[in-house]
Order: sequence, then structure tokens, then C-alpha cells
Amino acid sequence: MHFIVINNMKKYFFAIIALVAIINSSCDRINNNEVPSYIVSIDLGNYAQWATYGVSGVGDYRYFSRPTHQPSNFPYNVNTYTGYGGVILIMGLDGLSGNYAPLAYDAACPVENTPSVIVGIDASTLEAVCSKCGSHYNVLTGGGGPISGRAYTSKYGLRTYKVRESQFGGYKITSN
Repeated sequence: MHFIVINNMKKYFFAIIALVAIINSSCDRINNNEVPSYIVSIDLGNYAQWATYGVSGVGDYRYFSRPTHQPSNFPYNVNTYTGYGGVILIMGLDGLSGNYAPLAYDAACPVENTPSVIVGIDASTLEAVCSKCGSHYNVLTGGGGPISGRAYTSKYGLRTYKVRESQFGGYKITSN
């Protein structure tokens, strides 16, 4: 009798393990790495730079692009890199900490996957929107994940970058 109970428990245990494996393998995962990995290095590490070029309130955003010199008065130097399609910096909700913090994304639409087709921020919804394919992305609270359009059906999200607090009152945006 004891042997039968142990065998039944083993069967249930392996059935549960198999069910968990099936569920995990069938989960839809967002691909945030569809656009090529390029170096990002934007130093807003002191208070004056952050006060001038950073973001402060929820939904406040700024676009950085070295090739197009945006912002026009930003002091780009040989150590400044702005990724594949530029960098969108926005004040949003960090999913890991649950706190409001600056978030950074590559501006290139992952569906179009070219540095010349970038997403813009819709000021009324605070979503990133590609004017070419029509995809919408959640950059405020959703880690750049797709909301609608071809990006949603393809499960393509925006590439994310790290925003690290500096000891001098600002932040540094990097790809590593």
C-alpha cells in the first residue's frame, strides 16, 4: 500500500513538472533586442547637466541623437554615443523598484529596424508611436513593451538602456 501511494505521488509530481514546463515554453516573451546593439553613453552626471538636459516630472521626455544633433545645444563629444536610432529619455515608473525614475530606450522602431525610422512620444497618451508602422509602445510604465500594431503581434519591444544615478546629482545613460 505504501509503495502505491509513493508511485502515485511521483506521477503527480512529474505531471506538475511537465505542466509547468509546457506553460513556461508557451509563454509569449517580448523581444527587446530586435534592433542591433549599439553603444550608448550619454553623460548627464552632474546636477547642472541633468537640470538642463534631464527629465524631472512623470511623462517629461527628451530625445538624444548625435547624428541629428538633438538636442541642438547638447555638448556632444567623442565619448557620447546615442545607440542605433537615438535615445528617448523619459521619466516613468521603474518596474524593478516600483519608484519613479528616468528610463531610456532606443528610439528606432523594432518593427522597421532601421535607424531612420524612429518612434515619437504622443503627448496625449505618453506612448511611443511609430509613424510608419503605427505600433504603440508603453514607455512610461511598461518597459518599452508593445501595446498595439505590428510590434504587438510580433512581440517586439523597444531596446532598453541603463540609467544610473551619479554621485554628482545627475545620471548617466549607458548600454551596459
